[in-house]
Amino acid sequence: MKRFIFSGAVAILLALSAAAQQADTAQMLVHYKFTWLRDTTNRANPYTENMVLYVGKSAGAYKSYDGIVYNAQFKKAFAEAAATSPDGRPRISRRGVGTPVEYYQFPNEQKLFTKDELMFNKYLIEAPIPAIDWKISGDTATFGGLHCQQATGHFKGRDYAVWFCPDLPVHTGPWKLNGLPGVIVDAHDAKNEVVFKFDGVEKAVPTPPYTGPADADLPPILRGLNDDQNLIEPPAKAIKATQKEFDKLKESMEKDPGAFAQAVMAGNRADGVKMDNIMVPKGPAPRGPVINNPIELPEKK
Repeated sequence: MKRFIFSGAVAILLALSAAAQQADTAQMLVHYKFTWLRDTTNRANPYTENMVLYVGKSAGAYKSYDGIVYNAQFKKAFAEAAATSPDGRPRISRRGVGTPVEYYQFPNEQKLFTKDELMFNKYLIEAPIPAIDWKISGDTATFGGLHCQQATGHFKGRDYAVWFCPDLPVHTGPWKLNGLPGVIVDAHDAKNEVVFKFDGVEKAVPTPPYTGPADADLPPILRGLNDDQNLIEPPAKAIKATQKEFDKLKESMEKDPGAFAQAVMAGNRADGVKMDNIMVPKGPAPRGPVINNPIELPEKK
């Protein structure tokens, strides 16, 4: 997927900004180089990932671009392997590339949806869009042909400086950043420990209509790969949960991945979802990365 700068971005969103609806379709994509210093004892190796913001007429969806690219490549490789497999069921593994967490902002409804995953299931957490008290300055800059203004604000324990494009009248941005009269195209905290660096903008390419089998009829390894990335809408089949409920599930999974997987599979089968050839994890969960510097810091009293 080639990214490029295009001069028509402003005109496209200006022409379509009047409509407001729950489901939206991306008109443009803003790319970011995301950097996060997760471990302050290892400052030379921050976490990095290519991310993308799908910007529609009145909403935005922030996802892992690395994950989107990998899934497209895997889908192609699986189809090629299936064509040469004697039984049409190739033995091919799928790696977890990119964070599975996605954020869907609907400013007109003041709603934020967070999609996350545990084992084989997707979960959806609904919350109000967080309010940020921005201070807009007179400083201006150009990012990929987009004329932008600077603003500063405090959010989740950090002081942020951001650049937003007022010519793109969608009040959205990367991650949970929002609330400015335009799209946030670049942002960083005061210590440069959390950075959303502008990495290009491009026009959204329409997705051809999908005519293949339903997700439930696909091997688990392929489920979700046919989702229309341009559609800005919370996943309809995700399990609704509160943040507290999701955190409890995550804690249970980390304590005993095998038992958690068995319970999830049993529930899915009861709902008619095929769970064939699933490898159940054994032993304790693998140790994750050291995170002593979360993105969301506690507020100082």
